[in-house]
Amino acid sequence: MENKLTIYNTLKRKKELFKPLNPPNVGLYVCGPTVYGEPHLGHARPGITYDVLFRYLKYLGYKVRYVRNITDVGHLESDADTGDDKIAKKARLEELEPMEIVQFYTNSYHDKMRDLNTVSPSIEPHASGHIIEQQAMVKKIIDNGYAYAKNGSIYFDVEKYNQKFKYGKLSGRVVEDLQSNTRELDGQSEKKNPFDFALWKKAEPEHIMRWPSDWGDGFPGWHLECSVMSTKYLGEKFDIHGGGMDLLFPHHECEIAQSTAAIGEESVQYWMHNNMVTIDGQKMGKSLGNFITLDELFSGKHKLLEQAYSPMTIRFFILQAHYRSTLDFSNKALQAAEKGLNRLFSALNVLDKLKTSEKSSFDIQALKQKCFDAVNDDLNTPILFAHLFDGVKFINSVAADNESITEADLDDLKKLYNDFVFEIAGLKNESGNAAASDNKLDEVMDILLNMRIEAKKNKDFATSDKIRDLLNQSGITIKDTKEGSEWEMK
Repeated sequence: MENKLTIYNTLKRKKELFKPLNPPNVGLYVCGPTVYGEPHLGHARPGITYDVLFRYLKYLGYKVRYVRNITDVGHLESDADTGDDKIAKKARLEELEPMEIVQFYTNSYHDKMRDLNTVSPSIEPHASGHIIEQQAMVKKIIDNGYAYAKNGSIYFDVEKYNQKFKYGKLSGRVVEDLQSNTRELDGQSEKKNPFDFALWKKAEPEHIMRWPSDWGDGFPGWHLECSVMSTKYLGEKFDIHGGGMDLLFPHHECEIAQSTAAIGEESVQYWMHNNMVTIDGQKMGKSLGNFITLDELFSGKHKLLEQAYSPMTIRFFILQAHYRSTLDFSNKALQAAEKGLNRLFSALNVLDKLKTSEKSSFDIQALKQKCFDAVNDDLNTPILFAHLFDGVKFINSVAADNESITEADLDDLKKLYNDFVFEIAGLKNESGNAAASDNKLDEVMDILLNMRIEAKKNKDFATSDKIRDLLNQSGITIKDTKEGSEWEMK
């Protein structure tokens, strides 16, 4: 299949046709979680975003190596290289070994990613398993003149690097502005400049996670692991690096600087960033304490939740917004996603039972082209589903004998929905009585609403009104809109 996939490259600030370095091989690296707490809705978004990318690249025929790391050391509470290691702090609070914390929350993350039907990455390296390689990269950076030692710690010399390469090209930050806007912080006096960042930190006596090195006992800086593990498993130059918008600065900016300082050129061709999940306009995250865990979403046990939401409802909710736009949490939005998903799966049930005719009244190939155009346009999943729901209207109209389809077109339509709904979007029809009965209700309602449309076309207003009134007596309200009829339970 011809590749027409365009990706918004954050580095270039524009969409570019995706051209892999070594086709048919594609190298994809994505920043994974720091495992010190339960996975939440904010973790689900990159998990699902890059899962769709992984699925689509494979669908296009590429051989993809997808690397997603586990951060289990070096991620301090502050981006200014201060505070406790997040995992070590949790370990002290729980009176456990740090690696017990890591194992517990890594298992939990994997469980929830499976619930959301994400495909496991090809390789999932841990930062703590690559200490030797991280030390080797620090030595390279020192040898190349872009780092300095101070009191047992090693810092990256941003000002020196900026003289030859441009620091800030990803985020748009300018070193001169950073100089005037940063102030000396407590404990930062050993850095030449406050915006320099740690490659290796000296471990104080109370620090639990520590390794011997040429510079004394210590631990790697947070940014280092991704430079090391991406190039180790994907080569010094690779295709795509993904992650959340919140990692763009300083994490990804520092990655570019480290890799360039060590190798002499940039490693990444395309930088991709998914936007944030928000609650009342504020980023959802563990550090802000305003997050909803995936367990809570699936069970409904959270003060902000009106009900439980299934994993596929969450996946569909996330895919209804473009990955580069913010996604604001609300019960109303999740309930709308649930209803839309039920409608989609109801149509797929109907699709398997459609009767064929000698001619089609709908252009299946045009629908297929629109679906490909949407996904090729920087993974535009909301537009993809808009087109798929146009197809849903047609499926229900065929079921109501208002439209017709040939056997060959029906086969094409079945393949189209299988490819885009299941293989690429990664949705699955959740089994269970509640979901099944919801689907049945949606099927029945679609049939009744189509009967009303047919009655109106024939100017049989008595039958149209009778269907509406009987449904109303049963607690179902019908609303007629320009797009068609909608229904809701009272």
